[in-house]
Amino acid sequence: MEIEHKFLVCNDSWRDLADEGLRMIQGYLAGDERQSIRVRIAGERAWLNIKHAQSLTVRREFEYLIPLADAEEILTHMCANGRVEKTRFRVPVGEHTFEVDVFHGDNDRLIVAEVELRYEAEEFARPDWLGDEVSHDTRYFNHNLIAHPYSVWAQRAS
Repeated sequence: MEIEHKFLVCNDSWRDLADEGLRMIQGYLAGDERQSIRVRIAGERAWLNIKHAQSLTVRREFEYLIPLADAEEILTHMCANGRVEKTRFRVPVGEHTFEVDVFHGDNDRLIVAEVELRYEAEEFARPDWLGDEVSHDTRYFNHNLIAHPYSVWAQRAS
């Protein structure tokens, strides 16, 4: 079970606490607001991930390590709708570790932070670089960022 909250990042002070980051490329074999099947390459490792939402912040999640060559093949030939590219940084804050994703390509300028909780009502520290919560805004779901890139809709909202 994954319980996760997603936030916009409003300044760069998180970088002082972050690790070196890991480049990721991911594509979707299927995906909507309720469920997704994703392939992700992170560094020299790759995973197949299956999620099913109980709500916008609580999901059943299954993740399997797969051969890197298989992931590359799947991304190239089976994820025709596109890819999301980002660098993920791990940032410790209190008892939790935030994952800060800096997006690239069509989603350049988008930076979001996610925190995973052990239970729904769990409290967590909110650092000053944490902006508005977007957990319930489906535009920020990675599979939606492929079809509707941040660079397009953020420019219209400005």
